[in-house]
Amino acid sequence: MVALAPALARVIDEFVRLPGIGPKTAQRLALHLLKVPREEAAALAEAVLALKDKTRACALCYNVGEDELCGVCRDPRRDPGIICVVEEPNDLIAIERTREFRGVYHVLGGSLSPLEGRGPDKIRGQELVARAAGGGVREVIFATNPNVEGEATALYLQRLLKALPLRVTRLARGIPVGGALQYADEVTLSRALEGRRELA
Repeated sequence: MVALAPALARVIDEFVRLPGIGPKTAQRLALHLLKVPREEAAALAEAVLALKDKTRACALCYNVGEDELCGVCRDPRRDPGIICVVEEPNDLIAIERTREFRGVYHVLGGSLSPLEGRGPDKIRGQELVARAAGGGVREVIFATNPNVEGEATALYLQRLLKALPLRVTRLARGIPVGGALQYADEVTLSRALEGRRELA
């Protein structure tokens, strides 16, 4: 095994702790930082510290922002009567990239997973109910992940919202563009059939 300089080994170890970064990628990133001018490395370090120091959860939807309300909640062009429920801020970012949704969001901060000790008290479900009951909300769209945890979370929240006079919907699911039917699993095919629509 190659003995690494302690400072290099520490940076590699820190990168490995990040999600989706394996040892080889961490090593490449650390060696890249070693090559760049000190100013570039300092800019990265300052950006990370600013992220930690200046950002906070939005007081209304729990998205990441720098003020009491995030940019989405402050935008007067948004329709506050339609709330899209997502698990994490990265799900919100993915939906925003489509430029199709003009409502607002509610970030749960995770999903239900009893096996991992994440029960109803670990997600912002009660906050969603209070928000929806506050008036003016016409529709809640569940955009939780299409896995066991995401489905359980949507079902649990749907039950909490049942008594409220609003429309509760779920993102459509089906065959991805460019996908082949022969490679789709049974659940995906079933959902695609259930969500079929008429051709114009």
